[in-house]
Amino acid sequence: MTTVFVMGAVAYDPKVVTIWEGFRRWFDRQGFSFDWLLYSNYERQVEDLLAGRIDAAWNSPLAWVRAARLAAASGEEAPALVMRDTDCDLTSVVVVRSDSGIDSVEGLRGKTVAVGAVDSPQATLIPLQHLRSLGLAPGQDVRVRRFDVGVGLHGDHIGGEREAARALAAGDVDAACMIDANHLLFAREGTLASGSTRIITQTAPFDHCNMTVSASSPADAVRRFRELLLAMDYGDEEVRPLLDLEGLKQWRPGRVSGYGPLEAAVEATGFYDAKGVITAAEYRP
Repeated sequence: MTTVFVMGAVAYDPKVVTIWEGFRRWFDRQGFSFDWLLYSNYERQVEDLLAGRIDAAWNSPLAWVRAARLAAASGEEAPALVMRDTDCDLTSVVVVRSDSGIDSVEGLRGKTVAVGAVDSPQATLIPLQHLRSLGLAPGQDVRVRRFDVGVGLHGDHIGGEREAARALAAGDVDAACMIDANHLLFAREGTLASGSTRIITQTAPFDHCNMTVSASSPADAVRRFRELLLAMDYGDEEVRPLLDLEGLKQWRPGRVSGYGPLEAAVEATGFYDAKGVITAAEYRP
């Protein structure tokens, strides 16, 4: 009986089914037996990966941080196998209304900053850590208004991020945090009127998702899985629509060097402890 390589993915959007079912059929034509499981949240997916119930996990950056800590607690590793070309060197921004009169980070002192969901790396954890590094302690020097949409999806559902932008547009808050690409998206879709906002500060670059494996993942199948992902060609008419849906043109070898800003935020907030236990008081996926 052929052993099937099983990957986990989180259902942050209905398109996830289309993407991975399409990839499953493509893998089958390459002679690689592949299947996938759908999860409602990243925490259960990470736990199943480390328990050996799945062979790989298409993880958010926050999910990788937890996987790495859980693995390290057992003397193991959780390697980042591959990532998308679009996962590398991203930034988040803190934006204000153009007519706000706020022209520096210090001008946010005593003001209200809107963020996304409690577990959003790009719209909550990383930008708030950025403000903390600049001398503004969230909850003390600045008030934080959080929009907990899609908790458990680690910010992949951008509903909370969009609600933060809407609160800024409505004048309910003084600033809002979001990934730079969504700042552009919200302007295109009209959530933020063109020219109505400006960036007051921008984070250092960070990386986003990766395909995580564990010590229990079958080594030969992991190598073949990686080879096939890296071999996907955007010029291939069969896989191009799937790559477009997944937001990439090319898979790249995984790296973990871009997770420093998020790890600093996790440490500062106690989101997870050193062994990967969920310790954030307000986080219930």
